[in-house]
Amino acid sequence: MKIRYLAIVYTLLLLLSGLFLWNRIGKENGFSIDMLELNTKAGKISEEILALDMTAEESFQSEVGKIEEEYDCRITFLSDKNYESVNSRWIRDGMSVFDVRENGVIVGKIAFDTRPPETKNLAQKQKTQLLYSLGAAYLAGMLLILVIWYFYIRPFRQLSSFASSVSKGNLDLPLQMTRHNYFGAFTESFDRMREELKKASDRENAANRSKKELVAELSHDIKTPVATIKATCEVMEVKYKDPDMLEKVDVIKSKASSVEQLVDNLFKATLEEMEELKVEQREESSLIISDMLNDLRFYGEVKVRGDIPQCLIIADKLRLSQVIDNIAGNSFKYAKTPLEVEFSSDEKTVHVLFSDRGPGVPEEEIPLLTSKFYRGSGVAGKDGSGLGLYLAAVFMERMGGGLEVRNRDGGGFTVEIVLKKV
Repeated sequence: MKIRYLAIVYTLLLLLSGLFLWNRIGKENGFSIDMLELNTKAGKISEEILALDMTAEESFQSEVGKIEEEYDCRITFLSDKNYESVNSRWIRDGMSVFDVRENGVIVGKIAFDTRPPETKNLAQKQKTQLLYSLGAAYLAGMLLILVIWYFYIRPFRQLSSFASSVSKGNLDLPLQMTRHNYFGAFTESFDRMREELKKASDRENAANRSKKELVAELSHDIKTPVATIKATCEVMEVKYKDPDMLEKVDVIKSKASSVEQLVDNLFKATLEEMEELKVEQREESSLIISDMLNDLRFYGEVKVRGDIPQCLIIADKLRLSQVIDNIAGNSFKYAKTPLEVEFSSDEKTVHVLFSDRGPGVPEEEIPLLTSKFYRGSGVAGKDGSGLGLYLAAVFMERMGGGLEVRNRDGGGFTVEIVLKKV
């Protein structure tokens, strides 16, 4: 159950309990009533009322008022609009109610407030105390719910967001732990798991990269003897005229060309393997960006300036999330300042700017930041593979948009992603 539903249920239960107790106040107080005297009074009042001229409304109401004052009672008639509600209130308040009958038919009600003054004061005092008690219980309950949310539910939400980030392959952002977290050891074990996964992932990436580099080097080395074989075949074609010899030379040359083509394909596939990640273009609401930014709040401070332009964009939700995670991860890792996010749009595109207040990047390195395996000069001692911005640029391009990097005026670094509108 979500915490807000718990608060709503608690509020409703408190209101219902309060209404029940409010209606019970004054009903349990015992006191004696002289019913014979009240019956006699009610009979006299009925006679006086029936003797009045009901057709003269103003004088009739005036006379009824005098009767009420004389006998200390309350009178209502069946013709009154609020007859039912008044009668119900009298009964609920514990007043003694009698019928006014004309020819055996009820035409009104007469009520006497027979409760002694001390009983009335007690009921009022009890109602006041009930209101204070309900208010105190409500505040205490809301405070308890807030404590449960802050110390118990909030850490689990943080873990959920963290797990979502890890599932996307973002292993660079640590799980933040607060001082008063009751699940500190549990949370720490999750972060240690992230560190171990990151180490394993780094080892796997290093091994794969080594394999790719080895294949690339071997492919390059194989091309040299193959080129020599082809050159020798060309010389033999000029030097020898024997048909049988030329036929064999042609076979050797053809096979050498096939080997050269296979080596070229292997060399290119090794270098371009990372570019084969699938990107599916779909129509999405621009508001998905808000959810992605919201997922970053547990790992660093994100300042969103302005509202996201509401429109339909062309995007792959998974790849866009990876792009934003990579950009934010670089900002929190290298700049260590709050991440500032701004939006703008024109007729065809939506622009999202991610900026920090860090030292920035040397101008001569900026064009290289989106290159494969390139890492800037300011990353010494920090883990990384040099693929983050490269993949981000590839993904944005395949979504029909783009990615730009530049230093920020006044200090800092900015990454701008461009999304195509539908």
